[in-house]
Amino acid sequence: MKRDFYLKLLDWKKSTTRKPLIVKGVRQVGKTYILKEFGKNEYTNTAYFNFEDDPNLVDFFVARIQPQQIIHKLSIYSEIPIRPHDTLIIFDEIQNSPRALTSLKYFCEDAPEFHVVAAGSLLGLKLGHASPFPVGKVNFLDLYPLTFGEYLDALGRTQLREFLHNARGFEPIESIFHDELIDHLKMYYYTGGMPEVVKRHISDKNDLSKVRQVQNEILSAYLQDFSKYSTKAEAIRITDTWNAIPAQLAKENKKFKYSEISKYARARDYYESIQWLLDAGLVYKSFCIKTPKLPLSAYKDENMFKLYIVDTGLLGALSNLSAKTIVEGNKLFSGFNGAFTENYVAQELIAGLSSQGNPVRELYYWSFNYSAEVDFIVQHDDDIYPLEVKAVISKRKTSLVVYGEKFKPPILSRVTQMNFKKEEYIRNYPLYAVSHFPGND
Repeated sequence: MKRDFYLKLLDWKKSTTRKPLIVKGVRQVGKTYILKEFGKNEYTNTAYFNFEDDPNLVDFFVARIQPQQIIHKLSIYSEIPIRPHDTLIIFDEIQNSPRALTSLKYFCEDAPEFHVVAAGSLLGLKLGHASPFPVGKVNFLDLYPLTFGEYLDALGRTQLREFLHNARGFEPIESIFHDELIDHLKMYYYTGGMPEVVKRHISDKNDLSKVRQVQNEILSAYLQDFSKYSTKAEAIRITDTWNAIPAQLAKENKKFKYSEISKYARARDYYESIQWLLDAGLVYKSFCIKTPKLPLSAYKDENMFKLYIVDTGLLGALSNLSAKTIVEGNKLFSGFNGAFTENYVAQELIAGLSSQGNPVRELYYWSFNYSAEVDFIVQHDDDIYPLEVKAVISKRKTSLVVYGEKFKPPILSRVTQMNFKKEEYIRNYPLYAVSHFPGND
């Protein structure tokens, strides 16, 4: 399956300042598949080592870490010739060997001629606890679920994606293309971007129950991880927090409230549960800001935030969204108070801005006296861009106007089901073109 991430791997390989690479991403997002494809296509050999499937691999990292000796032993063990520059070494599920994670520092310092990539499920939980962690000695890349653009590629609509990508200015595109893109977006809301789910959708287009089956299997794997990588008491709180997110997003005011997990829930009890989900990459956190100034992180309210799920398809599965909503007009977009639309925009912003070289670790929104709210405030380069999200076709822009009157930004933007449109200083992006924000001139 074609992924934009592949180009990042090529850049890493060609870089004159290349270091061992750590690839982060949630379980079943396609890390192993794309790394193996990269090795097969771009190297003479691929030496793949999985620390979960083969616990014996840990033994090679017990003694003093000497990269040349480790490579020699791994080559013998795997019966694969591991040579500098023309062999890709993949350490998968590396979280099962803290010493292997630490070894990346020594590969960087003592054996930079070897191309090493490390990946693993829930690796984000381990990175802050490895001792010593190879700070400054590794490169990082994040792999996300397929964006809507990548989804179009997977469907074989690459030319339509290129047409959309090349659209400039805010002249409306032809209705036939606009309508087709909206239809694809409806289906994307349901399937999401997890590779196995998209593959199942393509192979069984007329049976969305197969799609839901794969999504439920992924959710079950996440529940198992909650127990595997935390204590019993922590796993219960993580599960309760995870299951509470759809209902919290369905509220008119989507601010996350601990009391709605349980009436006895306290922030101090569930703060670590949310942090676990964040470290695992399963949720994104959007903080409320009262004043849009740079840097946005300095003006956030730590106690006011929303939580979004990494993939809108998994949000639908967790919410038990019925497949019939696909054919019920705007119900999918407007349902749950626009929760799916807002979640979709969040994940497109995270993936899109990161691909532009602006890694996004958290999101922001603006709220004023509970009477006006702009859904996303984005810091891009040295500017601040507000973005209001409307799940259905709407010409209302009250909150955006309030924001504009208070802070006088040069550009105001909104995203709706409407076509591209520009009126005075307000820009309208179609929902399928969130990837264009904040540009498109």
